[in-house]
Amino acid sequence: MIQPGGTYPTKVGSQSIDLPIAAIADDIAIALFITVDQGVAFSSTAGAEIAEAIRPFDVDVVASVATMGIPIAIEITRALGLDDYLIFQKTPKIHLADAIVEPVRSITTDVPQRLLFDRARIDAVAGKRVALVDDVISTGASIRAALALLRRVGAIPVAIGAVLSETNVWRATLGEDQHLVHSLGAIPLFRLRLDGTWMEDWDGDGSSLPKSE
Repeated sequence: MIQPGGTYPTKVGSQSIDLPIAAIADDIAIALFITVDQGVAFSSTAGAEIAEAIRPFDVDVVASVATMGIPIAIEITRALGLDDYLIFQKTPKIHLADAIVEPVRSITTDVPQRLLFDRARIDAVAGKRVALVDDVISTGASIRAALALLRRVGAIPVAIGAVLSETNVWRATLGEDQHLVHSLGAIPLFRLRLDGTWMEDWDGDGSSLPKSE
C-alpha cells in the first residue's frame, strides 16, 4: 500500500531499490532518493550505466549541480574515461566572488535561487561537448538554469543524464531540450485522495495538487 512511512519499489537501470515515501504536505508525498544513502556500489553501477547511455554523444566533460549530483558525476566521468568534471554551486563560496550567475526559476518555491559558475573554469567547457548530469530531475528548473549557464560560456550541451526523473513536469520545463535526457528510471509524486488512500501522480509538480476521488 502506498502511504507515507512506507516504501516505493522502483528500477534504476539494472538495479532495484525501495525508496522511503515521505510526506512533504498533508496531501503530498514523494519517493525520497538520497544518492549518498545508496552506497558506493550503487553509484558506481548507476554512473556506469548512464555513461553507456550518453557515450555515443562524444562527451568531452561532465557537469553537475551541487550537491547530490556530485557522486554520480564522479562515477560517470570515471566510466567515460575522462578526468575533469565541473560542479555548479548554489551557495556562495570564497572562490566564487566573481562568479557567473544564473537564476533558478522554480515553479515549486518562492525562495530566490541561483547557480554559480566559477569564471576560472570557463576554459574547461568553452567549445566542449558537455554532459549535464544529476541525481534526480524533478521540475527541471535547475537543469534548465545549468543549460543556460553552459551555453552562456560557449559550451555545447549534448546530453543530460539522471539516475531518476520525477513525474513529467520537467518535460515542459526543458521544452526542446527534453530529448537530451537519459534517465535510468522514473518515479511519481503521491497525492492523498478524498477516500484517504494515496495515488501515484505523474503530472503534478508538488505545488498544488487537487484531490480527486
